[in-house]
Amino acid sequence: MILSVGEILADMIGKNENGVFSYERRAGGAPFNVACGVKKFGARSAFFGTVGDDLVGRFLFDFAKEHVDEAYVRMDESHNTTLAFVELDEKGDRSFCFYRKDTADSYLGSVPALLLGKASIVHIGSLMLSVPRGAEYAAKLARRAQRAGKLVSFDVNYREDIFPDKDAAVALYKTMLEAADIIKLSEEEYFAFGEEYVEKVLKEKLVCVTLGERGCIWKYRGSGELLRTIPVKTVDTTGAGDAFYAGALSRLDKLPRKDWTRENLNKVFAFANVCGALTTRSRGAIDALPSLEEVLAALEK
Repeated sequence: MILSVGEILADMIGKNENGVFSYERRAGGAPFNVACGVKKFGARSAFFGTVGDDLVGRFLFDFAKEHVDEAYVRMDESHNTTLAFVELDEKGDRSFCFYRKDTADSYLGSVPALLLGKASIVHIGSLMLSVPRGAEYAAKLARRAQRAGKLVSFDVNYREDIFPDKDAAVALYKTMLEAADIIKLSEEEYFAFGEEYVEKVLKEKLVCVTLGERGCIWKYRGSGELLRTIPVKTVDTTGAGDAFYAGALSRLDKLPRKDWTRENLNKVFAFANVCGALTTRSRGAIDALPSLEEVLAALEK
C-alpha cells in the first residue's frame, strides 16, 4: 500500500468563456492527487491530511472517501482549507496562485501506527516544508517510516508562490531529498539542485526526472535511462506530474528494492510516462486521470 501524507486542497481552475472569467472547483493537492492516482492505477492507496471545517473542506472530505482506499482526513475547526487558483495558457500549461496562510493542511496530526504499518511506501508532500512546523513534521515522519522499514518517497514540486526564495527552498529540500529513498524532480528542479548533487549525493536513491512531452529520465546507482512518452493533444497539464508519479509508485508498490533492475525500472517508468501523458487530455488533476485499462492499452500500441 502507498500512504500519501500532506496537502489536500481545492484547485480553482480558471476559464474565460464569452468574456466571463470563472473558476471550476476541483479536488487537488499533490500528495492527494498521487493517492487518487495510485488507486486508479491498480495499487492500494491511503491518504492522511487535514482540511478546514468549511464548505470546501467538507467537499474534499467526502471526495477523499470516494477516491482512495483508506482516507484519514481530519476537519480542523480553527483553520480554513487551502485554495490553489490555476490559470492555463493556450498550450495548457498552468500557473498557480495559492491562498495558503496558516491553513488547515499545515496542521497534520500523527499518522496512526496501524496505518503506517500497512504501507510499503510513505509518500510525503512538499508544501508543508514552507513553514518550520511542517518541515519538522516531514523530517520526523521520514525517520519514523524508515525505522519501520518503509521506503520514503518525496516529490520536490517547487512552487514559487509558496517558496519565493529559491536558494533557501533548495537548501530546505535537500534535507528531505537525503532522507528519501524514491525522489521525483522536474527538469527545472534537477538543474536547480545541480547535476553533481543528483549524481553523487543522491546516487543510492531512485531518482526520476520528468521532461514533459519528452518523457522522463530515471537514475539509480549509476544506471539510468531516458524514456520517451506517447504523443497526446494537451488540454491541461495540471496534475500530470502527480499522475506520472502515482503511476511509478503503483508499480513500485510490490517491487522490492533488490528487483530494481534496469529492465524492471524501464517498465515502471514507461507505465508512469503514459499515466502522465493521458492525464493532460482534459481539465483537472484527479478528474482527468485515465483508467488502468486506458494506460495498458496505450502501452501496447
